[in-house]
Amino acid sequence: MKAPEFFETDRLVLQRPRANDLEAIFVRYASDPDVTHFVAWPRHTSLADTEAFLAFSDAEWDRWPAGPYILRSRADGALLGSTGLAFETSYRASSGYVLAKDAWRKGYATEALQAIVEIARMVGIQRVYAICHTEHRASWRVLEKAGFLQEGILHRHTEFPNLSPGELSDVFCYALVL
Repeated sequence: MKAPEFFETDRLVLQRPRANDLEAIFVRYASDPDVTHFVAWPRHTSLADTEAFLAFSDAEWDRWPAGPYILRSRADGALLGSTGLAFETSYRASSGYVLAKDAWRKGYATEALQAIVEIARMVGIQRVYAICHTEHRASWRVLEKAGFLQEGILHRHTEFPNLSPGELSDVFCYALVL
């Protein structure tokens, strides 16, 4: 079963990224050094980087029941960030979230993650997990608010290219069994 390409919550619209989202994604969050500090992908330095993300997104949506989603405000349609599902198997996927600075501390990440869990249930995922840098308190608080349980620390596990390029950092692993 395919996930919906458009999904609404009380305050958010989650939708599959499209080519016409290119500049907004780049400007709103993907090129912002503060926003991309704790993500596991390199900050976008040109629109070509964002084009590559859109190509990746299309490939994921073609291969799996879902893929990346962008987040928009239901009130005014403003692009707020992105989230999504990264499938490993038909029953296991990871998730994450990134929000533009002006969308921080408003509960959008928790609301988006709860929506992703709903979508995961729709497509038969049994386990959703997320990792976050052990120093990124705001991120692990979001995971806990959304009902994810910390399973432990994965030592020297993930490179955060905008934080410490070339180094593997410790991360918390949080999961939700559906």
